[in-house]
Amino acid sequence: MAKKEMLVAAIKNGTVIDHIPSEKTYQVAQLLRLQELDTPVTIGYNLLSKKLDKKGIIKIGDKFFTDEEISRLSVVAPNIVLNIIHDFEVVEKKMVVTPEEIKGIVKCNNPKCITNNEPMKTHFHVSNGILTCHYCEKEQDINKVELV
Repeated sequence: MAKKEMLVAAIKNGTVIDHIPSEKTYQVAQLLRLQELDTPVTIGYNLLSKKLDKKGIIKIGDKFFTDEEISRLSVVAPNIVLNIIHDFEVVEKKMVVTPEEIKGIVKCNNPKCITNNEPMKTHFHVSNGILTCHYCEKEQDINKVELV
């Protein structure tokens, strides 16, 4: 049996975001504002994966995310898994679930929408992968959105 090689160092406490499609890895890091953290962050990119062929993985030491922060991830990578780590052990796995409403994450693709012309947060209702703007009712595919 081949020895299993660890490509990214283990963390004692924190969150491991796994099964990120490789091309979405840096968007996930940006969406969670990881560059603003003072704790260690490790980003693995283009790692081999049985499920995805290639994947990204992000390990954040001493950081645990709120459900609201996690739901933001559904916009860019809906099938990722968050592993909550305590004392080097996975104590909880959280699947990212797309919420019914998304606020302040996605830009409305209608140039005349009030959110593109006034200083206010966007607000979308989500149904079957379609985002509908709360203000102008313009629809857009969740897979083709632009982040704010």
